[in-house]
Amino acid sequence: MVSSSGSKVLFICFVITTMTCFVAMATDNNPLQDFCVADANSPVLVNGLVCKDPKVVTENDFFTSGLNVAGDTSSSKVGSAVTTVNVARIPGLNTLGISLVRIDFAPWGINAPHTHPRATEILTVIKGTLRVGFVTSNPENRHITKVLNEGDVFVFPQGLVHYQQNIGYGNAVAIAGLNSQNPGVITIANAVFGANPDISSDILAKAFQLNKNTVQELQARF
Repeated sequence: MVSSSGSKVLFICFVITTMTCFVAMATDNNPLQDFCVADANSPVLVNGLVCKDPKVVTENDFFTSGLNVAGDTSSSKVGSAVTTVNVARIPGLNTLGISLVRIDFAPWGINAPHTHPRATEILTVIKGTLRVGFVTSNPENRHITKVLNEGDVFVFPQGLVHYQQNIGYGNAVAIAGLNSQNPGVITIANAVFGANPDISSDILAKAFQLNKNTVQELQARF
């Protein structure tokens, strides 16, 4: 016979065991084969991309070049250029959960506040000095920021608004890894003021505590 307290312990153990099983099942997203090179020409829509026949895969499906070439910051309104290496550029990244970007900064250029809805980012400064930061979720909205020099590394947690700024008088370069083959990016200003069709100026005026004319001027810029 099991006592009342013993029954509670057994129930708690059952709940913990059950929850653990569910968590394990929900997070098992590992590849089920050596690779799944993306077939960009397939009309089939899946969560990711359809695999090529492994028999026609070549070394070039796992390769790209040109990351040594600086991005063009002169055409950017914010003074930065992002060169992306994701599954669209290397088909062999499909299902592997990783990608890479090179970020070039003009003097005092910024990588504007943005989020990656599907990835955490780890950034290494290759050249120059950057001020970086991210903001925690509501209601705290804590701003965590740091100045990074060459060789320094900083992590931006998945989904949080973050940014980088070159605070030097020369060009700066950073390399960042992301734990998704297609992390996505939502630049806050573009998404809010450049939505197509527009978000109502009444809504944005109230949300940002601005007058409608100011909101409409901002929308016209994006």
